Amino acid sequence: MAHERAGTGPDDTGCHILHVDMDAFYASVELRDRPELRGKPVIVGGRSRRSVVLSATYEARAFGVHSAMPMGQAARLCPQAVIIPPQHGAYGAVSREVMAVFRAITPQVEPLALDEAFLDVSGALRRLRMGPAQIGELIRAQIAEQQEITCSVGVATSKFVAKLASVHCKPDGLLVIPADGVLDFLHPLPVSALWGVGRQTGQVLARLGLHTVADIAQTPIGSLERELGRAAAAHLSGLAAGRDVRRVVPGAQEKSIGAEETFATDVTDPEVIRRELLRLAGRTARGLRGSGCSARTVVVKLRLATFKTITRSRTLPQPTDVAQQIYTVACELYAAAGLSDEARLRLVGVRATGLIPSSAAVSQLAFGDRPVSWREAERALDQIAGRFGTDAVRPAILVDGKHPDP
Repeated sequence: MAHERAGTGPDDTGCHILHVDMDAFYASVELRDRPELRGKPVIVGGRSRRSVVLSATYEARAFGVHSAMPMGQAARLCPQAVIIPPQHGAYGAVSREVMAVFRAITPQVEPLALDEAFLDVSGALRRLRMGPAQIGELIRAQIAEQQEITCSVGVATSKFVAKLASVHCKPDGLLVIPADGVLDFLHPLPVSALWGVGRQTGQVLARLGLHTVADIAQTPIGSLERELGRAAAAHLSGLAAGRDVRRVVPGAQEKSIGAEETFATDVTDPEVIRRELLRLAGRTARGLRGSGCSARTVVVKLRLATFKTITRSRTLPQPTDVAQQIYTVACELYAAAGLSDEARLRLVGVRATGLIPSSAAVSQLAFGDRPVSWREAERALDQIAGRFGTDAVRPAILVDGKHPDP
């Protein structure tokens, strides 16, 4: 769908919005350090069959494996896959470098996750003396050279279309949707391509006989309003017509960072729960430091064997990115949940919310206070993990081989 101008490449006039998305990010980072696995089906996730897939190579995806799929199902679809426990600290470190590449191009960067972001390059066109597509290719080349991973880039006049374009050129591609080709690109797509069309809305649209974006674009908005309500109808009608006026919002912060683990079998032993909370606190803290954030609030999630879910949270006196502080609060929240000795837990999680940039987290701790020492120690461990992997150094209590790596 990248329209060509004779001798000059894609017609990217007015296409100042880029969506850059790393290809199979976690898996790509793992294969960078384990090149012998290239070309093989690889899955990143916990080894428990009740864990979920975090990332999968395209060789594994050919068997139907995808992110968020239960690991047991993934193993049945692709029994020959190599399963690698995640190393969240390594992914955070690579993400920081990738975002630095983006911000060297333009300050107008809106991260969506560790592995994707919107960029507004309108201010960079004259400075770099490049068109949007050339800038996209520059970004792809720099990431490939510096990080040895690939990314896909969508180039368009709006965020909505740019994100769809990056999806359509995966893996390792670049796709320009010209201003005069937006409807040609959008209209053949299924209604599920529109933001806001989930399973329930999709069923309503199917009942109306609306299966493609073109079908919605050609439907009177009044008909949509009667079935979906005024706001949803206006939203879908606008997207189907290629309208998306949202701007790139620089520096938008993640709302939360955390980790959770589904046990292979239900757990009743409080000591096992506390060990898992320690592991998850470490993963959460590494994620915070990798994103350059500190957290004001710690949240613990406890899911019983009955699937009843309990959450408890506490706001801290000072923002933190220190695992030991997060772990201490998590244990207190677990104890305060009031579970009986017979309670069987299926899943536990630790999450940090109320995020602010670490540079703004002014510490009022006195010199020599223990949390400062913990922070320095954990940052030193980040450097070791970045070079040797997260299992190179860990708390002694976790060195028993019975649990997946953090």
